[in-house]
Amino acid sequence: MRTLFLSHPRYRDHLAPENHPEQPDRIIAIERQLEGEAFQNLIRDVARPVTDAEIQRVHPAGYVDHIRIQAPHDGLMSISSDTILSNGTYEAARLAAGAACLAVDEVMTGLVDNAFSAARPPGHHASARQAMGFCFFNHAAIAARHAQATHGAERVAIVDFDVHHGNGTQNIFHDDESVFYASIHQAHLFPGTGEASETGVAGNILNIPIGAGADGAAVLAAMTGAVLPAVAAFRPNLLVLSAGFDAHYRDPLGDLNLVEADYAVLTRALMDVADRVCAGRVVSLLEGGYDINALGLSAAAHVSALMGH
Repeated sequence: MRTLFLSHPRYRDHLAPENHPEQPDRIIAIERQLEGEAFQNLIRDVARPVTDAEIQRVHPAGYVDHIRIQAPHDGLMSISSDTILSNGTYEAARLAAGAACLAVDEVMTGLVDNAFSAARPPGHHASARQAMGFCFFNHAAIAARHAQATHGAERVAIVDFDVHHGNGTQNIFHDDESVFYASIHQAHLFPGTGEASETGVAGNILNIPIGAGADGAAVLAAMTGAVLPAVAAFRPNLLVLSAGFDAHYRDPLGDLNLVEADYAVLTRALMDVADRVCAGRVVSLLEGGYDINALGLSAAAHVSALMGH
């Protein structure tokens, strides 16, 4: 498989307090894991900033300007209890969103088979006009809209396996039957959304809350029993993954019990359905994962599976 890996040194310039879970070391850990011999054939590139037209398909210009203006020249500023701006945040967030669009371009034009963007800050808690949960711009939503606007994708499916529900993504597409959003997440965890009863305007939302303590077998059963058949029935032109690795048993922000190998199994299952319905086109975007070692190993397992190993 021709797999594209996207990152950027400026992601490290988005700073947070010392005890904050979302740290620059997250990207460094992933990059180090992908230095090994098994990843020699990975196609590597750097992110590019999102354009105004690309980001404004999801976020109004006034909201984007608000994030830019609020960023402090020095030090840190909280815009919510857990969402921190530093001088480097705005540029990092624009690069993260731009990476999502670049990944879509490369996959939709057939230059690569699939892509993984290791970017921060993450995105799936950001709604059109609100930053929260470490997130400023919703990269999965921007990717979906870019595929529709630029590459003629009629339908895009987003599958989110972060331990937290992607409330921002759900909010953005709740009333849009051209995008299908499915989330497997820990029940009753931040942000408190994602009940099975939340189904969207046309059944285009599928939420599967999983009880604390569940392992990889339980998550895979939910994926193969419910999510993959729903994706296949939707028949998207592109599959976007909100790839959070915080369901790992070592993660400090969740209570599920996945191990690294589970992410490879989940990835292969998602690739199989993509092969059947959208010519294997998969764009994977990093979301959570806050135990540094577990994140690096889990992301490496995910990328290895994308590469066909």
